[in-house]
Amino acid sequence: MRVLLVSGNREDIQIRVPALGLACIATATERAGHDVRMLDLMAATDPQSSVIQAIEDFNPQIIGVSVRNIDDQRMSGTRFLLEQARETVAWCRKASGSPIVLGGAGFSILPGPVLDYVDADMGVQGEGEVVFPELLRRLEEAGVSLNGLPNFYERGRASTPRRSFPKDLDALPLPDPSLLAAALAGAHDAPVPVQTRRGCPLSCSYCSTPTIEGKSVRRRSPETVVAWMSRWVEEGFRDFYFVDNTFNLPPSYSASLCSKIAASGMDISWRCILFPGGIDGRLIEMLAQAGCKEVSLGFESGSTRMLNGMKKSYTLQEVRNAADLLRRNHIRAMGFLLLGGPGETRESVRESLAFAESLDLDSLKITIGVRIYPHTEVALQAAREGLITGEQDLLFPRFYVAKGLENWLQETVLNCLSNKDNWTV
Repeated sequence: MRVLLVSGNREDIQIRVPALGLACIATATERAGHDVRMLDLMAATDPQSSVIQAIEDFNPQIIGVSVRNIDDQRMSGTRFLLEQARETVAWCRKASGSPIVLGGAGFSILPGPVLDYVDADMGVQGEGEVVFPELLRRLEEAGVSLNGLPNFYERGRASTPRRSFPKDLDALPLPDPSLLAAALAGAHDAPVPVQTRRGCPLSCSYCSTPTIEGKSVRRRSPETVVAWMSRWVEEGFRDFYFVDNTFNLPPSYSASLCSKIAASGMDISWRCILFPGGIDGRLIEMLAQAGCKEVSLGFESGSTRMLNGMKKSYTLQEVRNAADLLRRNHIRAMGFLLLGGPGETRESVRESLAFAESLDLDSLKITIGVRIYPHTEVALQAAREGLITGEQDLLFPRFYVAKGLENWLQETVLNCLSNKDNWTV
């Protein structure tokens, strides 16, 4: 079967990285015996023409469209990125009558509403390396039912499919660098994305990751990861970004991975996202020795009460310890504050801003208002307060801001930023 895979989003909300997930699906689909083409619109100067030309040249029998982001998660001047995926699907419909299947993190958060809004035919929630090739097999064989296929959504079908998460990530192929290199061409600040783990065991009150990847942590062997990175180095790439939500969980795995990266002798630099709790000096030393140059430290609040409300399992002292260790090992630290959630007060906001200033970070990103995602504590609280009535409400960006802080919070943060060049919103 001829399969065209297209990235539905044409821009990232933070760091520009190519469509790693889509490339993984392309590789798995190709290994299943299908003829696959991949089009990453991040690298396209004329996205519409690129889509139509690819369809005319290849004549695909099925088209997959990934939805990485629904919006940019900014309460002020929100960009609704799902429009881009809707446009991409419309271009595909114009050029082809083949079925269109959605996937990706953005789709996985709200599969039913996104499927309807984007006007696609089917969708795969979560990881698709196993389910998507199986879907193609069933579509090829006339009369084979699609019933019982895990993670699978179809327009007009009301039932919710069971979730399934592959346990052995080493059994899932990593893409050849050639599939992603085009999206990195000419973008000198765009790092090669690396995902070593899927799933998050934490229960943060606002986070969508458990909905997308599940709560059980599954990981690739360090040897597999380093071997794949080495292929990129051979192609001339030196900058990497570990997109794992918590690079240092579990710590033993992170230490093993850093040790093998250092032992490989690769001349590289990389960045990652650290969980602030339980960080010791030895792990940070290993990060530095392995080439880590920058860390995202999402401590979110400087108020113990707010951290407890967010279901965070670390203390302010642990955050401070992490920042100090990073500074001593010459690793840049970018902090994140998330202000305005349930229970936030003027006092807790002032605590957070003062705490962030005391850390002396290299940079700080402040988010005002909490994006409400389904199946989270924040969504339940928003429903109790009558701010939302159901999942459909969350397709278009909705944000939680504690009552009484709406205008004051924005003014306070902007005033604070006026004399800090390295703080942004």
